[in-house]
Amino acid sequence: MKKMSPEQFTEQLKIICGDNLQSVILYGSAAAGDYAEKGSDYNLLVVLNDLSPAALQSLAKPVSAWERAGNPPPLLFTRKRLAEAADVFPIELLDMCDTRRVLHGDDVIDGIRPDTANLRLQVERELRSALIQLRRNYLSASGSPRRLAALLTGSVSSVLAVFRAALRLYESPVPAEKFLALEKLNEHIPVSTESFRQILAMKTGALKLKDADAGRLFEDVLKSIEAVVDAVDQL
Repeated sequence: MKKMSPEQFTEQLKIICGDNLQSVILYGSAAAGDYAEKGSDYNLLVVLNDLSPAALQSLAKPVSAWERAGNPPPLLFTRKRLAEAADVFPIELLDMCDTRRVLHGDDVIDGIRPDTANLRLQVERELRSALIQLRRNYLSASGSPRRLAALLTGSVSSVLAVFRAALRLYESPVPAEKFLALEKLNEHIPVSTESFRQILAMKTGALKLKDADAGRLFEDVLKSIEAVVDAVDQL
């Protein structure tokens, strides 16, 4: 798989979009400092003046190459729609407010103040959805430690991102690095920090599958998510 850096992708967008491209912002693990070369991807916010079907069509080729390089598709917004979404996506926008790197154009996040009144609801919804998805995927992965480990390492970053958002309900500011935020969350809600540490180590290759108990780790992850769901539900 051919690698593509966020900077290379941005250069392609600048050529193709021209004046329509208002901003490209890197957020997530790579901006927060806990990027894992073997297991992380790059998260990008792309803001354009025009998001008509014709404008989207011009993005098809570079975005396809970006996805083939192992990255999620960028978030696409106009500046107006991004500001209007602050009350709907408080997790993502609060993270961007804390940690981001502008690769091109305006810092469109500056000045956005997400409505934290909806944060609790989004945290609970995301974690309940994670429980549903993890249990569903466990049915096909439970017979294979390798598949179960892949399920754990593939979902750990998104779960920790929501845990970091849950921490905002108890204190502010929160650490940029997800595992540090997990340790802080454990001061409010009992979560299995050691199990998540092992899963992150498997994701980076620092811990081999043969040295980990994938079944126990999965059980600990479910219990931790349920503990956070129960606590947040009572706030």
